[in-house]
Amino acid sequence: MNQAFDPLNLLLLAVAVVVFFKLRSVLGTRTGHEKPLDFPPVGGEEKPAASTNGKVVPLPGSTDMPARGLPEETPPVWEGVAEEGSELARVLQTMAQRDANFTVKGFLDGAGKAYEMIVTAFATGDKKTLKPLLSKEVYQGFAQAIDERKKRGETLELTFVGLDEAKILKGAIKGRKGALTVKFISEVITALKDAEGKVLEGDPNRITQVTDIWTFERDVTSRDPNWKLVATEAQE
Repeated sequence: MNQAFDPLNLLLLAVAVVVFFKLRSVLGTRTGHEKPLDFPPVGGEEKPAASTNGKVVPLPGSTDMPARGLPEETPPVWEGVAEEGSELARVLQTMAQRDANFTVKGFLDGAGKAYEMIVTAFATGDKKTLKPLLSKEVYQGFAQAIDERKKRGETLELTFVGLDEAKILKGAIKGRKGALTVKFISEVITALKDAEGKVLEGDPNRITQVTDIWTFERDVTSRDPNWKLVATEAQE
């Protein structure tokens, strides 16, 4: 009898066929077009990078992420203007603490512009421009000088050539009021003339260097950033 058709062999063959098709349905078949399998590199898994609009964004902990430096320390407001521990340094630091917008550069820029406006307005007799820039006492003195000059029929011709220097000499804090004294060195052309045009003082053809020491004051806690001229002193 042929053993190939033995019932036991046929039963084993049937079982093998069933197992084969069962594995095929679970594992599938490879056609040669599948993507290669990716395995993590030795030493641990790589952290995937988040993507935003097609740009790779390093995740926290990535070695490609730039290190964050510590914020740079802001230099004191008086640096380059006053000596450490001096009264002027203390005054400037107090002003900066009470007014976050206060800087020495900003103050000197404004003081320089005010200086030019004031000397030019005084020469032309422009009281309207002078009034908001001066304290009441200083304005009265300027206005009186303008009126007296006008009564005498005199004119003051002035050309502001430029400001050579603006330097803070000293400062003071009293209550909410802060005061800073500034030394200005400027170049101007001035000529005081009488009613007939005769030159009484100055020279309309010569540049003169002028040194003025002016003190400005403001409430350093106020939202109004404007300083007013409260005292003047001229130096020869």
